Order: sequence, then structure tokens, then C-alpha cells
Amino acid sequence: MSEPELIVRFTAEDAARELRADVRAGLTEDPKWLSPKWFYDAEGSELFERITELPEYYQTRAEQQILQRTAMDIAELTGAGTLVELGSGSSEKTRLLLDALRKHGTLRRFVPLDVSGSALRAAVDAIALDYPELQVRGVVDDFTSGLAALDAGTDRLVAFLGGTIGNLLPAERADFFASIRAALQPGEWLLLGTDLVKDPDRLVRAYDDASGVTAEFNRNVLRVLNRELRADFAPEQFRHVALWNAEQEWIEMRLRAERPMRVELADLALTAEFAEGEEIRTEISAKFRRERVRDELATAGFELRHWWLDDAGDFALSLAVAR
Repeated sequence: MSEPELIVRFTAEDAARELRADVRAGLTEDPKWLSPKWFYDAEGSELFERITELPEYYQTRAEQQILQRTAMDIAELTGAGTLVELGSGSSEKTRLLLDALRKHGTLRRFVPLDVSGSALRAAVDAIALDYPELQVRGVVDDFTSGLAALDAGTDRLVAFLGGTIGNLLPAERADFFASIRAALQPGEWLLLGTDLVKDPDRLVRAYDDASGVTAEFNRNVLRVLNRELRADFAPEQFRHVALWNAEQEWIEMRLRAERPMRVELADLALTAEFAEGEEIRTEISAKFRRERVRDELATAGFELRHWWLDDAGDFALSLAVAR
């Protein structure tokens, strides 16, 4: 078994610098916003795992159902020798793809890319142990900028699963798809998971579950700022809000101040004022139609070749080739 590698291109210092810049920008704009990337400290990651098991949150189960049916088709269609995964690393969905590509006989290399060095190290070690014939090379970097630094190849499959693409604004998605296309050669592949437009009430319930786990996940971003920036947010004084934006076809998660507040962020030398009822947008989660996925991929230089749905038609997995 070859030793797994871990290449660090995004350090803790880089993350701290980016956090400071993001928070200063977001809390000085009107309306205020915070990036969803800061949800995922250890507690936030644990809360998100609990979210994926909730009855209201169908996305993880739906995507897994599709992959259980199509992984061998994906292996045969792509013949990929290298699987590049953005996020995740050692999840069951990843292993469905690894198993299918190994069975097909083409897979030689697995390259997971994630911004969290600790999570990625655990994923790399677990995969290397269970797939000893694979060369495993983890890259610690931001998935929106790290692809350009990936080693060149001609038989790569890039997987971006979980519907995470929906967290990017339209202009950010366009840049992201363009960066993937720039990193790939013609004939290489992108496997993309997208949540689909559906009944708004059902969507809102998926982001505002009855047991309150998503509310705690949302408020956790304030705890991250308290710890990392010496802020004095009172998270329990912010109400979790999930809304459907029909014009944009996305869910918005917000935190609503339940009273007037003045929050000090000592490390930024910044004071953030909140009126009663004022909100911070913490996440968008865009929902898609096939036409939008096809058109956005085409603009970036991909051709949509396959489109698979779960039984309920809730979620889509698309396979596109670089032109």
C-alpha cells in the first residue's frame, strides 16, 4: 500500500484571514450576510450530520439512492482513472463511486479536496486503509479556487455531490463551473448533485425541521464568530428563519434579531448594530430545473450527457463532459 499524501494549499492562517474579510464585508453591508462556509466547525459538522438523518431532509437519501443505481453506469461511461471529489472524502456515497470504478478496472487514483485539513486527513487515512491499491492524494484548499492547481490528466471524473452547488450565488456558480472546465481536458467529466424545485412548503420544512436541529446549526455560526473573532453575539437572541424566494428559486436561511443589539467583534475592532427584527442572511440553497443545469454547464463549456432522478423526483445527479 502506498502512503497517502496530504497537500496543504489553504492553511489555518489563510482561513483566519478569509474569515475576517468575509465577516467584515458581510456585517457592514445592508442587508447583512455571512458566508455558509463558516458553519462547519466541529460542532457545526456534527449538527449537519444530524440534519441529514432528519425525516424532513430528503437530499442525502435521495442522492444515495441514485448513486446506488447508477454508480456502475458512471464507471462504464467515464472510464475514469482518477476520481476527484470536492468535499466529503470518506462518505458512503464516495465509496459507491470508488467501488464501481474499481470493479470497472480503471481507477488508479483518488483526489479528495476539502477546506478542512483535519476532516480531510481522517478521510484520506480511511480511504487509503480500505482501498490499498489506490494512490490517495488529499488537497486542503477551497473548492471554489483549488481546482486550477490540480495535477493535469486525461481521464478524470470530478464529483461535486450533496447539492452544495446551490449554496453559491449565480455569478459564483458561473465562476465555479468555469474553473472546473479550465482544470479539465476535453473528454473529462463532471458529476454534479442538484436539489430540484418542488413544493415550497416541503422545502421550507427541510430547512426548518420540527426538532430544531437546523435552527441550532444556523445559530452555530454566531458561536464560531464569538470564538474566532472574540465577538459577543448572544445566539439565543437570534431566531432561525427559512424562507422560499420564488423569484430566485432558492431557500434563504436567516438569523433574525429578537431585540435591538450592539455586537462587538474585538478582533475586527468592529461594532455591528441590529434593530429588532433585522436579519443576517446566512445561506442560500438554490433549487434547480434540468434546463438551468444544462444551460449553466453549457455556458462553462460542458455538455450534459446524463440526468438521473430518485424515485420521488426530488434530486438529480447529472453527468457532463468537457467539450
